[in-house]
Order: sequence, then C-alpha cells, then structure tokens
Amino acid sequence: MKRLKIKKWQTPLKIFCLLVFSLSLLSCLSWVLEKPTFVLREINLSPRSFTEMNLLLGLEVQNPNRLDFTLSSFAYILYLNNKEIGTGRLEKELLIPSLSTSRVQAPVVAKFKDLGEILKTIVTTDDVPYKIEGKADVKTVLGNFNFPFSKEGRINLKK
Repeated sequence: MKRLKIKKWQTPLKIFCLLVFSLSLLSCLSWVLEKPTFVLREINLSPRSFTEMNLLLGLEVQNPNRLDFTLSSFAYILYLNNKEIGTGRLEKELLIPSLSTSRVQAPVVAKFKDLGEILKTIVTTDDVPYKIEGKADVKTVLGNFNFPFSKEGRINLKK
C-alpha cells in the first residue's frame, strides 16, 4: 500500500522538476544570446513638405549569435550633434542571419524648426556626432527578447 502511494507522487514530482528545470534554462538564455549591434552608416535627406523632412537612415545590424533572428519591431530616437532630430519605428519584420551583418533602411520624420542648427552643422562640418537609441524586439527559435540599445559615433556626411 505504501509503495502504491509513493509511485502515485513520483510522476507529478518528476513533471514538476522537469518544468522548473526548463524554466530555469529559459531564464538563462539571455546570458547565451548576445545583443545585436546597430551602426549608422548614412543619412539621406529629402523634403517632405515646407515644414517636415524625411530622413532615411542606413543602419547596419550585426547578429553576433550562432542563431538566426527576426527583428520584429524596432523603435528609435536619432540625435545629431546632441540634439534630438526625430523618432522612428520600423514594423516590418526582417530576418538577420547568424554571424552576419544586414543593412536596414529606417525612416525618421523631422520638423524643419528642429533642424535649423543641425543643418548649419551639417553644411559647415564634415563629421557630425550622432547617437541612436531605442529598443529592438527580436524573435528566435528560443523565444522573444527585447534589447534596449544606444550607439554613439560620428558620421562623415561629405563622402
């Protein structure tokens, strides 16, 4: 009789232990999965109206992981010369292959009133400091992850 009671509890206990072990492995995946990196390579300007301008950012997204991932959502703020230029959001899903770098075109809408000093800097200097920050939502075979990012650098506009 005691032997029957012990066997009755062994199966649920094994399932519970397996579930706890699986959840603990999933929580450690962020240690295994490295953050993607974003580098601004170019900025294309085109007037949209008398008050707004479209900026098209040429970004390189580097996947340092041994797994492919899908960039499912990408929201960002662009700063040039320490001034906020505008914000953007990329909703189109993009597959980034493992251990590779992919080019992404990311739109930003900026108002001319916010660009006065920046346009002066762009016209008079070759190198402009930039900062892009935001968050990237990434899907992998291991699950979904949210990566905040911030990247600073200088962009040569006179190429």
